[in-house]
Amino acid sequence: MSSLNRPPRAHRPENTPPRLPRGAAGQARADHGYEPTVSEARRAAREAHARARRAQLRADNALADALTVHTQQGWVRGLYEDVSGEVVRSWRGIPFGADTSGSGRFQRSHPAQGWEGIRDCREFGPVAPQPTYSWTDKIVGSEDCLHLDVVRPDTDETLPVVVYLHGGSFIVGSSHMLMLRGFQLAQTMNVVYVSVNFRLGALGYLDMRSLGAAEGACANPAVSDQLLALKWVRDNIASFGGDPDSVTLMGESAGGAAVLTLMGTPAARGLFHRAIAQSPPISMIHSRTQSTLWARELVNKLSLPRLATLGDVQNQHFADIVRAGQSMMWRAGELLHLNSCYAPTVDGDLVPQHPIDTFAAGEQAPVPLLIGTNSDEASFGKFLFQREFARQRAALRLLSSFDEEGAPAVVAAYNGASTRADFAHLLADALFWAPSVRVAEAHSLVAPTWMYRFDFAPVALRWLGLGAMHSLELSNVFGDAQASRMSTLTRIGSTESFDELTVFMQRQWAAFIHGGEPGPEWPPYRVAHPADTAHRLVPAGEETRAQPALRETLVFDDAVRVEADPYSQRRVAWDNYDMSEWGVGRPELAAQLGFITDTLE
Repeated sequence: MSSLNRPPRAHRPENTPPRLPRGAAGQARADHGYEPTVSEARRAAREAHARARRAQLRADNALADALTVHTQQGWVRGLYEDVSGEVVRSWRGIPFGADTSGSGRFQRSHPAQGWEGIRDCREFGPVAPQPTYSWTDKIVGSEDCLHLDVVRPDTDETLPVVVYLHGGSFIVGSSHMLMLRGFQLAQTMNVVYVSVNFRLGALGYLDMRSLGAAEGACANPAVSDQLLALKWVRDNIASFGGDPDSVTLMGESAGGAAVLTLMGTPAARGLFHRAIAQSPPISMIHSRTQSTLWARELVNKLSLPRLATLGDVQNQHFADIVRAGQSMMWRAGELLHLNSCYAPTVDGDLVPQHPIDTFAAGEQAPVPLLIGTNSDEASFGKFLFQREFARQRAALRLLSSFDEEGAPAVVAAYNGASTRADFAHLLADALFWAPSVRVAEAHSLVAPTWMYRFDFAPVALRWLGLGAMHSLELSNVFGDAQASRMSTLTRIGSTESFDELTVFMQRQWAAFIHGGEPGPEWPPYRVAHPADTAHRLVPAGEETRAQPALRETLVFDDAVRVEADPYSQRRVAWDNYDMSEWGVGRPELAAQLGFITDTLE
């Protein structure tokens, strides 16, 4: 408006300093000898902060492109990857957690510190310390290992997210194992794929608190790493075009057990919205007896005094800890009692109770679950014992550590585990199938659940008697048969059936990841509700209505099919077997360790 139309200025008393523009608060007011009020100072500070944010946003927009992305820690730059002529965007080795060495060892993980400038994320980060299983005792990796990798199609579409936790018996593996890099999976399933590194072995999966209180000691370092990675995804994945409200947590073997463990972790609630657990050995979660046993055994293998504290172990070189951990695993003889050295531990905090008990109580995250196992998970068991008597005795010993009373009935359901095949099936079911069925049963009463069994095996593996062995399904799910260590054998002969099954399985996984349920060919897993009875009343007029089949399981094979309640006799035998508390059948061991657990009282 013109000066002629302006309203008259209010009268200002003599010697009152003129009002200044809002942006000129600081030096100008000082020049006039004027002290701003508290409210004016706050307003000026807010305006200065807003100007700085706008300037930062302009700078951010100037830097951003398809491969240069801003995270809460700082800028990262990735690269393009070629996938059979298709291009994906990839970021490697993004830090999500701080270095876990020194004072960080055996502690909960903490977010990575920020950085200036643009971080080059075109190379994979270091693996977690682990053995190499070579003729030497070489240890690879770094305790500064909390990195993750992100892959997505070369589009600007907002996509659902897959967070993958690798397997490796809780001892070995990494986010960037050749099979798990996810280039083909991200492209074919049209997702943002995140693969996570976390601590392993004695440094990640062993509760050391029984050695003496170390301030802040964490019973489950690896679980805390996985939890931190999920929080990073929540806070940052939108910058990569991922939908933080559509996250599927996925893992195989030890990674599958990690998925189920996190479903029972209160602190993880809301950080993922669907779950896929492939061949999860969830019954192997450590009891108090186990964690105490292995912590003391580690001290022994490190040649430390019997009364050594956690601080003494913290002062050892990480490679020596890993070597000692490997030595105790192979030489203690505890594998014959289904007593693995490493697994998450029931700690009353991150893992408040055994995940199987959590599922039984209906206290797990109520998210859709896809779960299954392979038919020949432990086919190596055919070659463990030469004599029938030795197999039968070993079968009882394997199961008695959990439930001495229930073990004989289970072994009887496998014909006494007298043949090589029966013993191998018993071992596979004890480790993988029976616990997965227990989880599927419980979860189907809480949220949609689908169960599978992978039976497909190439000709060469069938001829060798190995069949659909552990982790074989990864080639089909990830769509990269050449990345498998078994590729030389699996690609012998025609690959037509393999390729068709890959297309079908990837379609099922993709439908679940995008929509929360697989394709219509896969019926949900249902069990009779506890309130139902065999003599329940049927409403009039519904006597002839077909009732839905129970325990329907999709079988992946040359010809995909649905089976209702597969291996029902075996399943019933497992119903009365307690697989949630290792050590119950070994009271002499608990006494030797100097305490009696609640279960043993």
